[in-house]
Amino acid sequence: MNESKNIRDRQKLIQQLETVDQQFNQLYQAADKTPSATSDASFPEYLSALSEALEELKVIEEEICEQNQQLSETRQALEAEQRRYEELFDFAPDGYLITDKHGKIQEANRVACELLQIEKKYIVGKVLINFIAEEHRNVFQSLLLQLQSIDRVREWEISFVARNGARFEAALTIVAVKTESGETVALRWLLRDITNRKQIEEQLRKIQLQNLELIESDRLKEQFIATMSHELRTPLTAILGFSDLLLRQFHRQIPPHQMKLIERIFENGRHLLSLIEDILDFSNLRTKQIELQLAAFDLNELVTQTVQEMHSLAAQKNLSIHTHLAPNNPILINDRARVKQILVNLISNAIKFTDSGSVCVQVQSGKYDRIQIVVQDTGMGIDDSEFATIFQEFRQINQTSTRQHGGTGLGLAITKALTELMGGEVSVQSKLGLGSTFTIELPSRVSRP
Repeated sequence: MNESKNIRDRQKLIQQLETVDQQFNQLYQAADKTPSATSDASFPEYLSALSEALEELKVIEEEICEQNQQLSETRQALEAEQRRYEELFDFAPDGYLITDKHGKIQEANRVACELLQIEKKYIVGKVLINFIAEEHRNVFQSLLLQLQSIDRVREWEISFVARNGARFEAALTIVAVKTESGETVALRWLLRDITNRKQIEEQLRKIQLQNLELIESDRLKEQFIATMSHELRTPLTAILGFSDLLLRQFHRQIPPHQMKLIERIFENGRHLLSLIEDILDFSNLRTKQIELQLAAFDLNELVTQTVQEMHSLAAQKNLSIHTHLAPNNPILINDRARVKQILVNLISNAIKFTDSGSVCVQVQSGKYDRIQIVVQDTGMGIDDSEFATIFQEFRQINQTSTRQHGGTGLGLAITKALTELMGGEVSVQSKLGLGSTFTIELPSRVSRP
């Protein structure tokens, strides 16, 4: 717009100069033709005409000076804009190149020279394809041909080889500069080093592959555990059945020492079945194949019955076991068998890790229509460092004593999983050597999922 105004101003100035020139010619011709007798009378007119012409010249001179000033300011602005463009171009965070349509480098900024390991004064005139990895040059040449008909290529990844032989991965964004007729006259290249990004992507790909392998391995492990648990439980049930039959029907016909052997078979078989049941339960919980069989039951009655069943186990270690029940006889809507399984796990753990003292089971009302089951013991306690892992599968409190106390290390993991399945929470408070307190908080009414 400024350029068209300047053109109009120049045309106007030329017209004004031509008008003054014509006026001078007319004045000169009139003075030459006028007789000397009348020259004295016409002289003032000539002076007046000359004065007007000079005034017009003065006006033209002022306009020329004003236009020169404007041109000077415009030139300074253009020079400042050019310097700004050169600074933006040269100090941009990515590499920038300008080439002709055949890929011959005409301009390059500082980052591009650093990436290609060549000084700026030597890069001009080089052909960009010389910096492309050998195996990608045919594809690059095809791209140059395509740029004759397309306008832009975004984030095209290709390998470059710098002047010193160092290889790096780059993302190219290319814009074709075209004339009004659509002919490509130059190419602008944005060159971005993505070597680190590609390395990270490769690491992520490997991690994802490892995760998939771990997931598949975990799935196969769960499938194996479930299958083996079923396969082991079938013959073990038969062993227990025949052992129980011998104990009940032939106890008077079998010598006492042989009866003790049968009792040992039965007890060890029942213990082994309990371990298999734990593994199978945990496998089903992991695969979310356990459904709660909801029904209403008296929690105080269930706790009393479970503690009576566990009394003989506590008596073997000379431990006292007692209860503090809720006075309002709380009625739960939950899976009675699974709540009992939680109680058995916590009480048996308390007895297992307590060598002297007592175990106490409490039932108390919680907030927001919830019930708390608290199992407290005077056993060895738990170190602070083990709090984060005691509910993990195949782990036991105080790993150094695993063989001493036996078990699969699944009791607390199953307890936590069942509690969460019921919409509850499990927590523990303990100090090493001062016993432990496990608290199960359950809703009074469990909703079906």
